[in-house]
Amino acid sequence: MTHPIMFDDADPLLVRLRALALVLPEAAEKIAHGRPMFHTERAFATYGGSPRGRTAERHDTALLLRPDPDDAPALRQDARFWEPAYLWPRGWLAIDLTTDSDWDEIAELLDASYRATAPRRLVRLLDGA
Repeated sequence: MTHPIMFDDADPLLVRLRALALVLPEAAEKIAHGRPMFHTERAFATYGGSPRGRTAERHDTALLLRPDPDDAPALRQDARFWEPAYLWPRGWLAIDLTTDSDWDEIAELLDASYRATAPRRLVRLLDGA
């Protein structure tokens, strides 16, 4: 089954997110379930999704990611973060992006998610860069 495209390629938030995600070693983008997904061998971020238990409720400008396990408990206490449908059992969280988002924080979250999902050789490349 083909999923409909649920994003605008020219969305300025997506453009900014791409700039942060695609500089990571061997990071690539593909469309999965109608949304941009950033990955190496495994996904480390998705743009857009729905909250756990409310799949009809779309958050088209949300960043879905897998946080550092040490940071996850604190992020779960932060009201900005929510559990995304289907991914929450694997420890993923989501945050809605806006033009006022702290993009340094977003870059740190992407870095942590990349490190949690990428092969060790790519993490070593990242650390050596």
